[in-house]
Amino acid sequence: MRREAPTPPASGIAQPRAIESNIGLELVRATEAAALSAGRWMGNLDREGIKGTATTAMHQALSSVHMQGTVVIGDELGVGPLAVGNGVGDGTGEVRDVALKPLDGTSLVAKGFPNAVSVIATAERGSLLRTPVRLYAEKIAVGPDARGSIDVTDSVENNLQRVAFAKKVQVSDLTVVMLDRPRHEPMMEQVRQVGGRISLLSDGDIAAAIMATLDGTGIDVMMGVGGLSEAVLAACALKCLGGDLQCRLWLPSKDDEERARSVGFDDLHRPYAGEDLVKGEDVAFAATGVTDGEFLHGVIYHNFWAETESVVFRSKSGTVRHLITKHHYALKSVEGAHRKVR
Repeated sequence: MRREAPTPPASGIAQPRAIESNIGLELVRATEAAALSAGRWMGNLDREGIKGTATTAMHQALSSVHMQGTVVIGDELGVGPLAVGNGVGDGTGEVRDVALKPLDGTSLVAKGFPNAVSVIATAERGSLLRTPVRLYAEKIAVGPDARGSIDVTDSVENNLQRVAFAKKVQVSDLTVVMLDRPRHEPMMEQVRQVGGRISLLSDGDIAAAIMATLDGTGIDVMMGVGGLSEAVLAACALKCLGGDLQCRLWLPSKDDEERARSVGFDDLHRPYAGEDLVKGEDVAFAATGVTDGEFLHGVIYHNFWAETESVVFRSKSGTVRHLITKHHYALKSVEGAHRKVR
């Protein structure tokens, strides 16, 4: 019996939309690979070995991601497979800028300290601010409920008063997270003088900025001086979460000023908002915990399998995914990983 060809749909009738893929769910395989590799080295003090194994694992995992990526923030030494300018991905799909840190907190893993994470972000080509290595910036970050209340050029007291007003709390209710560095001692004293609480991290200011944005971490504000490259990665996450971040160059010496000018920073006093650091509208961010922390749990190893905790954010869809993944070593394919999405 002959079958008639299906009749084309009448004009004007809405058709089902194709489900759009989320590149973040591919990127998280790279942060998981780096975390699983580096986590094995926790506490052994070999910083170079830890960094090298995380870099190799992330690079190998990225080779299967469907994108035409170019690393714009990568290896600090400018060498290796994840150096700035190198291509990543399988060469198909979208053309993307890629910012990554196989390990944010190498020293944390080496010493067995908390809050080490593996992070990666992508955006449309030309969207991410190009930043030279070892250029530092003053930073302040808050969550969506305090968006618009911060000003990196203003005093600690004024910023905390505005944040407290926006969050409908007292300044004494706020907790400020910053890196435990001698350069932050004057800032710590200013926080104490206005009655704020302080939480110190030994390393990892990308996680610190995200902690100030997410509910349930107990952190309200991130302040302090850290790497400008890390500010761009944090801005990618905060763009997806609706948080707010500002920074400006921190140049304690004339040599630092000259170096900043030599790489194209003409106005050395200009404040940068998150939109200046990340101009794209389709930003994807993934992070996996390496050692335990307030942001993410570290890798847990079992007999022939391991468990990781990750997050995947995307600005275009507004999705925030929390992944608990079991990785079974006995299976040859990454398809053997089982995720529970919360």
